[in-house]
Amino acid sequence: MKIASLFAALAIAASPLALPATALAHTKVVASTPAEGTTVASARTVSLTFSEALLPPTAAASIVMTAMPGMANHGEMAIRNFKTAWSNDNKTMTLNLAKPLPKGTYEVRWQAAGADGHRMKGTVTFIIG
Repeated sequence: MKIASLFAALAIAASPLALPATALAHTKVVASTPAEGTTVASARTVSLTFSEALLPPTAAASIVMTAMPGMANHGEMAIRNFKTAWSNDNKTMTLNLAKPLPKGTYEVRWQAAGADGHRMKGTVTFIIG
């Protein structure tokens, strides 16, 4: 009887490992424009492509200038002049800016809930040079 109990306990413990990988995955950014860590000359749109379709009401993004050339102690500055659009079956969020971003370092901070209901968040950093 002890061996049967041991096998039952092992089967219960291993059951999460038997789930498909997509069931265990959380929402993440798989591509962005500008791309993570790059320097670009100009940007009037910023896009984030996620690993799964999102429900737009659960997703949000902000653009924050974190550094400006020639200003050693530049504080964070939120960029607010954009409109959000969705495409690619709600996998791609595009932030359309009213005017191009000025030179500086930026973080796009996002949060979203995927199909599994877990809220995830992250950042994408790039430089306008």
